Amino acid sequence: MSFFVKNKVALLILTSTILYFLCAYFLERTEFYKLTFMWVFLFGCFYFLIKKSTLSFTSLAGISILFRLIFLFSIPNLSQDFYRFIWDGRMILEGLNPYLFVPEQFIQQEFYPIYQASELYYGMGELNGSHFSNYPPLNQLCFLITALFASKSIFGSVIVLRLIILLSDIGILYFGKKLLESLNLPIKNIFWYALNPFVIIELTGNLHFEPVMIFFLIWGLYKLQQQGWILAAILIACSISVKLIPLLFLPLFIQWFMQPVGTYKTKAIKWSPFKFEPINLLKLFFFYAIIAATTILFFLPFYASKLITNYTNSVSLWFKDFEFNASFYYLFREIGYLFRGYNEIEILGKVLPILTILFIILISFFRKNKTIIQLITALLFGLCFYYFTATTIHPWYLATPIILSVFTKYKFPIVWSLVVILSYQGYSNPTWKENLWVIAIEYSIVFSFLIYELKNIRVKKLTI
Repeated sequence: MSFFVKNKVALLILTSTILYFLCAYFLERTEFYKLTFMWVFLFGCFYFLIKKSTLSFTSLAGISILFRLIFLFSIPNLSQDFYRFIWDGRMILEGLNPYLFVPEQFIQQEFYPIYQASELYYGMGELNGSHFSNYPPLNQLCFLITALFASKSIFGSVIVLRLIILLSDIGILYFGKKLLESLNLPIKNIFWYALNPFVIIELTGNLHFEPVMIFFLIWGLYKLQQQGWILAAILIACSISVKLIPLLFLPLFIQWFMQPVGTYKTKAIKWSPFKFEPINLLKLFFFYAIIAATTILFFLPFYASKLITNYTNSVSLWFKDFEFNASFYYLFREIGYLFRGYNEIEILGKVLPILTILFIILISFFRKNKTIIQLITALLFGLCFYYFTATTIHPWYLATPIILSVFTKYKFPIVWSLVVILSYQGYSNPTWKENLWVIAIEYSIVFSFLIYELKNIRVKKLTI
């Protein structure tokens, strides 16, 4: 029996290795059915490796690194954003501020400020090349490091970018394990992230920098669990300075600081926003002050009179112009077409973020967020509410809900990471057009599983 189990595990690893290799070197983004087949098959192997195998933590960690190394020498085939990463890094190396210049301007003027400017511009595409960079300063530091090591080679730059992401994932494994241990949760839970085919393909394969942001976030949450709130504030600021998304989480830390001293790991005392100790209010103030000061400090090297205007204009495109793989927004948009006859993105792009802010404020004050597990659960639902109402949800956005779910009872982000492959259907036709029925199937599965989990967990609470 043991021999059979070992051979079954070996077969799963070998099958996954072959599929990852094919995905890395022999796949085009337009090959939707081929991609979907490999994606689903990889998820099957992933599930059985976690649920049915008896491999040790070290073995599973080694396998997760092995799968990532398969992509080391591949050029991303499902995303072209990495060309912009290389562009920004080389701009900084030349002493130029990426927040002040649009790549399109240089190309139109036939002025090439960096090596391989034309190749990088046409690689990133006209849409990306027509707006200012929206990548925060620590992300830009990663791009600069890439330029320092490979300023003359796109292929070399890809390898450096991928190594940075790989090292970040190793850091996530390390601090994720430590956080799980401190919470008395199974340490193998971290492999719902580390071995997830979505994470390996979308992040390591396609060079999206969510792992760097997640690394600082998980490290910060671990230090918060250890009562090291000053270092936690610095680390969370680092996370924000890679990707802005952790800004949404800031109100949710209020209860952690405002509860009575000595009750951080208990549920015994009922928290009230009107009953708190002054020392906790002072800690909360300094926690936010450290985050703000550190974030501003990272932006200072790029400061210019037009920095804020250019940066906010670029970020606002995700609220007023871009539409992709949305859920409730598409529903609201169709209602707008029905009653007013045109796209309501100008209005919805302003209203929906306000709803997210209100929801986060609501769960910040009226939901228990006193323990780390409660806090992370609140982070998960606050972020997912934003994603459910956003106008644009690129697949790689799901990396953060996946890692947060590792520390909670909820696994709907894992299901979402499986069915998000349906969003790639839009790339399978020459005119790039989403099939809303396909998107509806994706979100029907996600919401059905979420409702199932909510009911199931509620029943368990009532029966305990």
